[in-house]
Amino acid sequence: MSAPSRASSLVRDAGLLMLSSRPVSWINTAFPFGAAYLLSTRELDATAVVGVLYFLVPYNLAMYGINDVFDYSSDLANPRKGGIEGALLPPRLHRITIGAAALTNLPFLVWMVATGNTASTIALAVSIGAVIAYSAPGLRFKERPFLDSATSSIHFVSPAVVGLTLAGSEPAPAVVIVLIAFFLWGAAAHAFGAVQDVGPDRSAGIASIATVIGARATVRLALGLWTVAGLAMLATGWPGMLGAVLALPYIVNAAPWRDVADEDAADTNRAWRRFIALNYLSGFLATMILILAWFS
Repeated sequence: MSAPSRASSLVRDAGLLMLSSRPVSWINTAFPFGAAYLLSTRELDATAVVGVLYFLVPYNLAMYGINDVFDYSSDLANPRKGGIEGALLPPRLHRITIGAAALTNLPFLVWMVATGNTASTIALAVSIGAVIAYSAPGLRFKERPFLDSATSSIHFVSPAVVGLTLAGSEPAPAVVIVLIAFFLWGAAAHAFGAVQDVGPDRSAGIASIATVIGARATVRLALGLWTVAGLAMLATGWPGMLGAVLALPYIVNAAPWRDVADEDAADTNRAWRRFIALNYLSGFLATMILILAWFS
């Protein structure tokens, strides 16, 4: 292979690795850490920068890259894979992906353990443990109905817990409620996202919350979880109670599919794509609420 060809191949492979980390979702893990840490310490220090960078890219490469490697055979039959909703990594990149995830995660993890405390180390262990357990052979929490949605939610809530513990914060009741509401939101998001894959997952013999209880029941469960999450935010006081509004767009987006049949489950991908866009709207609104909290 000529030098230009090798360079082109390296660029293409690097692009696939980057795609595997789901850049569209990076903010979903970096934001919770940054918000929790900064609101607790009220300062931008080295820990804040390292933590945000870690949960922005390496963490997501581990979470989604491991998933793409061990889901390769089923992803081949999934028409929505191969873009922003999931890379379709060729087998030659599987070992490289696992290695890249390990190499990019390890320095950050060592630094945060060395500079953290017992609580933050435990939170970090739970966080990365959930990332591995979700997809790795022998554990495969993603194939354990209900545990799949809970584990997926931990992926997004745990960065906030790591931020709080690294800051040495003792969460007030309102903060605990926010974390619970965030967990319910994450479980709802995973459950609703699983609906579109009912067909491919069943064909591949993969159990999920949606394949077990069906598309209709899963959508209704997601709607219920989003509703409870929104109501919980009302108990956080000002300005956290404004966060109740954040649940509404997700409920409105998913509600038309409350009676969807398993045969039509793939059609919910339209709502899932809107869900991805809604995360940016919610992130903006959440930032405005956090600014109010900063000056309260």
